[in-house]
Amino acid sequence: MRRVGFLTSGGDCQALNAAMRGVVKCLANSGEEFEFYGFLNGYMGLIAGNFRILAAKEFSGILTRGGTILGSSRMPFKQIREPDEEGRDKVESMKQTYHKLQLDCLVVLGGNGSQKTANLLRKEGLNIVSLPKTIDNDLWGTEMTFGFQSAVDIATNVIDCIHTTADSHGRVFIIEIMGHKAGWLALNAGMAGGADIILLPEIPYDIKKVVAKIEERAKKGSRFTIIAVAEGALSKEEADMKKKDLEAKRKKEGYTSASYEVAQEIEKKTGMEVRVTVPGHMQRGGAPDAYDRVFASRLGAEAGQLILKEKYGYMVAYQNREIVKMPLDEIAGKLKTIPKDASIIKEAKMLGVSFGD
Repeated sequence: MRRVGFLTSGGDCQALNAAMRGVVKCLANSGEEFEFYGFLNGYMGLIAGNFRILAAKEFSGILTRGGTILGSSRMPFKQIREPDEEGRDKVESMKQTYHKLQLDCLVVLGGNGSQKTANLLRKEGLNIVSLPKTIDNDLWGTEMTFGFQSAVDIATNVIDCIHTTADSHGRVFIIEIMGHKAGWLALNAGMAGGADIILLPEIPYDIKKVVAKIEERAKKGSRFTIIAVAEGALSKEEADMKKKDLEAKRKKEGYTSASYEVAQEIEKKTGMEVRVTVPGHMQRGGAPDAYDRVFASRLGAEAGQLILKEKYGYMVAYQNREIVKMPLDEIAGKLKTIPKDASIIKEAKMLGVSFGD
């Protein structure tokens, strides 16, 4: 009997359940006997030994279900070596839980911070296989993460809906898309939704260029402008500021995010009405789309194969249209942002999209 643990860490997203289902179905169909342990609320469950044994049948019917049947929580990597609220050494507690349950492997489904913790546990001697989860699509070593495409679909639908009311009232509409450090989601949803301006963390904007694009559209007879703004977007001035200084600036000026700062600047410089729409956590919710169901299932099946072959210390990834394995040590702690010279940026500009640069 081999024992496999699961945990879902960080922000939730679509297809977490589909990915776990893929792992379990692969193992259940192998002819070997397995016992599955689900740790509740991410790494917190592993630290506290809070788990439940899961029968293979419990993974049936969850392919289309959003969120995670195990619950999730955030465990900042920079705090992983600090004692928890009960004074426990987090790393030692996780190792003790793993060994107490005599696990053969721990499957971690998570984003950037979760992968760093997974790699730390690997260095501490635990057998780890991880899966790339995040709507931000910012994990190094994989061209795609599950949850991303579903979030793009939702954000695109928001932009589609905004188009009609923007046209009716002749307004500038800003849609704030999730993405603090990487703008993949805003870029793809913006292009899919026909946004006229897309502001990204990777390309600091000049508000004068943003205004110029709006005025150019008005001169050509367009009554409205759609702007997709990643929540981590920065002006050129802000890009040179330290994080604490930027936070102090926005707090002083009363901005809760980049979108509201951009909106006020546009109103001030053009006199046009500007409205901000923030879909927020909607982008992470609901059922996974067809792409993510297939993609997460494929990743899960390949993770199952790694477990069967006892090949540990890898994140299952996607490169050149194939599922591959990437050493955790090579990808953990690295962020995949949009290169300024990326072909998709060039092509968007060919279509007339402005990035405020």
